[in-house]
Amino acid sequence: MLARSLLVLASLMLPGALHAEGTPAEKTGFASRLTIYLAKGPPDACGPGCDRWIAIEGDIDQDAAPRIRRFLAGVKDTQRPIYLYSPGGNVEQSYVIGRLLRSRKAIGRVGRTIATACAAGTQVDAACLKIKNTGGEVEAELTTYHAMCNSACGYLFLGATSREVAPDAALAVHNSRLVLAFHGHPPPAAVAEYRQRRMARADRDRAAFIAAMGISRELDDLIRTVKFENLHLLTRAELYRFGIDTRSLAETAWKLEKEARPFARKFAMLKENGASFRPMEWRLSCESGKRVPLTFAREIDETAVGKTTILVTADAAPDNAAGGSALRTGKYEVWRGSIDPDMLKAILASRSLHVRETTLLPDDKADITKFDIDLTGLTSVWPQLAASCAAATPAPKSPWPAIQQPNASVTPPAAPSP
Repeated sequence: MLARSLLVLASLMLPGALHAEGTPAEKTGFASRLTIYLAKGPPDACGPGCDRWIAIEGDIDQDAAPRIRRFLAGVKDTQRPIYLYSPGGNVEQSYVIGRLLRSRKAIGRVGRTIATACAAGTQVDAACLKIKNTGGEVEAELTTYHAMCNSACGYLFLGATSREVAPDAALAVHNSRLVLAFHGHPPPAAVAEYRQRRMARADRDRAAFIAAMGISRELDDLIRTVKFENLHLLTRAELYRFGIDTRSLAETAWKLEKEARPFARKFAMLKENGASFRPMEWRLSCESGKRVPLTFAREIDETAVGKTTILVTADAAPDNAAGGSALRTGKYEVWRGSIDPDMLKAILASRSLHVRETTLLPDDKADITKFDIDLTGLTSVWPQLAASCAAATPAPKSPWPAIQQPNASVTPPAAPSP
């Protein structure tokens, strides 16, 4: 008899999902076997001072664990982060790999590695997989945009001792499906009884693994409620509450948006009082009259009262500040300003942008919130933005703000393109 739990995949920022186990069309974009390789990118590709990482991607097959163990045995740098991109697969193998990552005190993140030697859109063809499997470091780029670690992949992720899910990446869960193959024709009652016992054991194994990884039992309780045919994208509040990603501020990297009016963008999720998180977005746009437009938007409670002002400074020039009053547009609060060349130089030379929000309340009290926005990677995005701005033609501005939140539970439709 063969028992295997099959798991599911979904996208975060846009609607769409697919079955991890199904027709070949449904699995487009993922290798049929779990692939692991060393990757090297541009400076700060995986964080401040980090340009090398380990990529684990593809379907978790029934022989994945020994292969991953052999590979990691040859990697002495246990602090090299591991980026996961997988639709799931074999649950039993995922537990073994998750425990292996725990033994290494691994740094786990959700992200997609794109090998530069592979043609666009062909990251899983035979030629590209050969490049990834030949050993040595693969020149690559790294993105968290629409990166996915779902179903059984989530158990690999829980094995890491340091875990990060970017605001534009997805970690999704659902209950497992048991597929049984029998020789002969056993009585239906015997099949039903065996299935019940096997599923009960699977539930116990899952609960024990989640507890061993130090994760709240609330995660297991949630998984039990999500049908195999559906998918639950873990919200930022759930990631925090369950003990999966306990950062109070989660950010994306700076990303160039090559639209008719190009701009550099960053999304972030900031923890407020209690367990709620609010999304925010930053944009740097094309220069106008030697000044660079800087815009900040965040979601707000539409019933909130008080006027908010923003003040931003950079590490390299703490006395040079920009800011002003924020305006409300529906459920968003938006501040638009512009920075001079000196402020731009200070930002590009800094690691962090220091933000101070002051909200004057009706009782003459002030509510002050302070946080830092990571500027790592902006130095490489800015020249690309400047070049794109020079080539751009005047056009209407893109919709603002672009903050979107995914549905917490979805039913998987067709597969997205790779």
